[in-house]
Amino acid sequence: MALAVCLLFDGRTERALTKLWNRLEEQGVATLRSHTHGMHHPHLSYVVLLRWDLAAVRDTVAGLPDRGGCEVTFDALGAFRRGRICLVPAVPAELIARQQGVVEAVRATGALVHAHYEIDAWLPHCSIAPRARSEQLPIVATTVYGFLPLTARITRAALIDSATGQLWPLPNVP
Repeated sequence: MALAVCLLFDGRTERALTKLWNRLEEQGVATLRSHTHGMHHPHLSYVVLLRWDLAAVRDTVAGLPDRGGCEVTFDALGAFRRGRICLVPAVPAELIARQQGVVEAVRATGALVHAHYEIDAWLPHCSIAPRARSEQLPIVATTVYGFLPLTARITRAALIDSATGQLWPLPNVP
């Protein structure tokens, strides 16, 4: 179980990513559409927390300056250990600085930051298939590369509980 500070996309990007999930599901590859509670949103996580005080994190992140939306371009397929397949964006330097500010702010609340989201360890990504098997990789690669590139517009942010799918919209995009 984890709480994430997530960047969410505009409607066009969200529809495109959901369409990709659907194409993969039709080919027998489980995506975030069917993973766990089935309430996942296409997103890019700034930070994932393993221990937190929800009110403190929400108030702290909501109090950060609103940096507004931005664009990232997904043009690569990534694969993490244990079969997590994702889209990898070209990352503007400004987005890295923003992520670092969020990590510092949530850590100051006493939250425990997941090691992969620490400053200088973050690899921005948009998860597609959380548990793909090695024999499914050719299917995933063919489908994803037929879909890319995708310029994605980040327009909003939220806190999301990965165990339940509950989402708390933020009034800003830190």
